[in-house]
Amino acid sequence: MTQREIVDRQHLPLEWRVLLAAATEARARAHAPYSQFPVGAAVQTATGRVFSGCNVENASSGLTVCAERVAIWKAVSQGEKVLTALAVITEGGATPCGACRQVLSEFAEDLPILVADTKGQVWITSLRELLPAPFPRINLPDLAGEG
Repeated sequence: MTQREIVDRQHLPLEWRVLLAAATEARARAHAPYSQFPVGAAVQTATGRVFSGCNVENASSGLTVCAERVAIWKAVSQGEKVLTALAVITEGGATPCGACRQVLSEFAEDLPILVADTKGQVWITSLRELLPAPFPRINLPDLAGEG
């Protein structure tokens, strides 16, 4: 499967099917009473572990958190700080928002991102394609060596 080639999820390699299954399961637990737009995400780390998350909305919309960030927070809280892949599933196959893209860039210079819709169609993109110029840690000289 090449980037931007839309295929049916049944044609995915096993590792992508596992990641997508975790994202799909998480989507079922989304708390999206305001947008009615449940999202599920799953990240894989350098050690091979998978962490999933769903979007959690709040009546004060600024307190809402995206599924991708929930998955990342779970990984980081378990000591995992190197991401190697992300799967995200929405009804129409939406990509991660700008805030999530920037957060992803904190833990990966680039990574493959599988985008899926609920009808079974998937395509692969990359963090670099979605966020070609992230805000780099180097702009924070006192923090550039931490991590």
